[in-house]
Amino acid sequence: MNEIHFDTVQQFSVFYGFDTLHPHVSVVRDDNQMPCDEFLVHYGVDALFLKENKGCKLSYGRTKYDFDEMTVTSFAPGQAIHVEPNPEVPNPKWTALLFHPDFLARTQLGRQILRYEFFSYSSNEALHLSTSEIEIFRSVLAMIQQELQHAIDKHSRELIVSNIELLLNYCLRFYDRQFITREEINHVTVQKFESLLNDYIDNHAETQGIPTVAYFAEKCNLTAGYFGELVKVETGKTAQDFIADHIVNRAKELLNSQTLSIAQVSDRLGFGYPQHFVRFFKRKTGKTPTEYRAA
Repeated sequence: MNEIHFDTVQQFSVFYGFDTLHPHVSVVRDDNQMPCDEFLVHYGVDALFLKENKGCKLSYGRTKYDFDEMTVTSFAPGQAIHVEPNPEVPNPKWTALLFHPDFLARTQLGRQILRYEFFSYSSNEALHLSTSEIEIFRSVLAMIQQELQHAIDKHSRELIVSNIELLLNYCLRFYDRQFITREEINHVTVQKFESLLNDYIDNHAETQGIPTVAYFAEKCNLTAGYFGELVKVETGKTAQDFIADHIVNRAKELLNSQTLSIAQVSDRLGFGYPQHFVRFFKRKTGKTPTEYRAA
């Protein structure tokens, strides 16, 4: 696998065939429909990419970067990004802003750059833009591009830096909006999960057995991994523990009714053998079903 180092804006420009209008700042757009190759990129500059399609896959080490079309991904000096082709969309399209840290030296933005946490390695969540947000993002890039094309004067650096800061502040706002939207969606998903789980325990467990996380993830149109992370964030429990707790609560209700034998409760909840139910119940409550019923 090839490794590429972008320690300067000019190295990036030369690699992709762009003109270098400024030694420390560049706004470029790649829509030449050239196929993406696999390589490892080492960044020595800050970079924001507006990904206009799904033309490649990105990852830090073993962590996949979460991005789709019309999303913003951000990279900082010292980061190494693994780029892979996407067979479904071989030709990537993107617009990018790159700036060297030296350009921000002795500026307020340079002193506060760490507040923009979306540049951090710990953030592998891309920024998904709405139509209006795309327009804002592109309009600020256009102002930076216009200034880069202007003859350099005593105002140039201040104007470019202020517009970079404006763009980063908009990204902060957009991330906050995305977080709130995701919180609402996640809450609704957990509510749906709980409703499906209660229905399954009451109406399907006896014939179909103990439910799995994958079953509910599919019902919510999510991958099992993403679904599990969502439930963990929203409830503080793993999805498996969430299921187990609901089964225990239903088991207690059935045991308290005194109308069913322990074997019948076991069957009703989907356990193949009563002894499996007994071990499960004691592990979760510290008591056997018989001890619980007698208490």
